[in-house]
Amino acid sequence: MADVAPILLSIITCERVVVDKLSGMMYVNGIVHTISAVKYPARHARIVFFAELTNGHGQVQCSIKLVDVRNDDEMVWEATNLPIMFRNVKQIQNISMDLQGLVFPHEGEYRFQLWVGEQCLGERRIVCRKIELPKGGK
Repeated sequence: MADVAPILLSIITCERVVVDKLSGMMYVNGIVHTISAVKYPARHARIVFFAELTNGHGQVQCSIKLVDVRNDDEMVWEATNLPIMFRNVKQIQNISMDLQGLVFPHEGEYRFQLWVGEQCLGERRIVCRKIELPKGGK
């Protein structure tokens, strides 16, 4: 049954994930779908990648990739060999990765992708846009 990929329930990119110590409940704060910068390449202080999976069979190895859509899905960043253990198929497992200082080479569209082996389970779009600061300090 190890050949059966888990089912992706959600991918969210946000500023923060808080876990309540008593209940174990997770709170997602500040959903990020657009990044605004005055110039590129731009370094983003913090993005948390959060995903929920179910229907897993034993241990699976996940990878998270950030790809550049404009450049034929060229990889910008990757985390590999992330083990996730499912005790049963009804269990929901969470992945939460705090990414600090990611560099986006240019404005445009990027995608965070979650992979198990050679299968992409899903992706979350991030749009980077260039902005101008107000003139005169107002």
